[in-house]
Amino acid sequence: MEKKPKRRTRERILEASLRLFNDFGEPNVTTTVIADDLNISPGNLYYHFHSKDEIVNALFAGFEREIGETLALPTRRAPNVEDMWLFLHLLFEGIWKYRFLYRDLDDLLSRNRLLEVHFKQILAHKVKTAAALCEGLVATGEMKAGPGEIQALATNMAVIATYWLPFEYARDPRRRDMGSGLGRGVYQVMSMMAPFLQGASRQHLQQLSKEYVNQ
Repeated sequence: MEKKPKRRTRERILEASLRLFNDFGEPNVTTTVIADDLNISPGNLYYHFHSKDEIVNALFAGFEREIGETLALPTRRAPNVEDMWLFLHLLFEGIWKYRFLYRDLDDLLSRNRLLEVHFKQILAHKVKTAAALCEGLVATGEMKAGPGEIQALATNMAVIATYWLPFEYARDPRRRDMGSGLGRGVYQVMSMMAPFLQGASRQHLQQLSKEYVNQ
């Protein structure tokens, strides 16, 4: 069998950093800890990244690229409730993959200018995509809401999605399976739409939501 090529050191550093940042929080992980985890010298790590901020920025670039794909709107047809459900699941999965960004968000934004500028754009993109999906549901008659209601709803959806993990952590800081709460986050966001949905779409939402109500 053909052997797989070894992963490059830079890729290994990013993978290990993401895992350590997610597990212990970015402020609690030094470049020395990352080098020890990989069993490489600090000098070897420094050859690829001159500071921890460079590692954070490289990870953020990956996050930004992936979430940009998630926030892209379907263009071939009008959206439906399933599209909103899928969009939120993909959004929460991306948030979970790079959860250190959200758990340490205030600290990171206060000292990293690149994140401060770009994360603001991501938040605006979240609101814009949520609003566009709602407008699509209104256009097809699946939802009844005015422009002001849609904008408020889209903003609230972005707020809950952005701060759901810190909320879950604050509820039970010692719990290790925080990922199990992502479904509840999707449900909480979708539940805000329920009063605006019409007929079969509202029933469909209730059906989709059943598995999360009692979590």
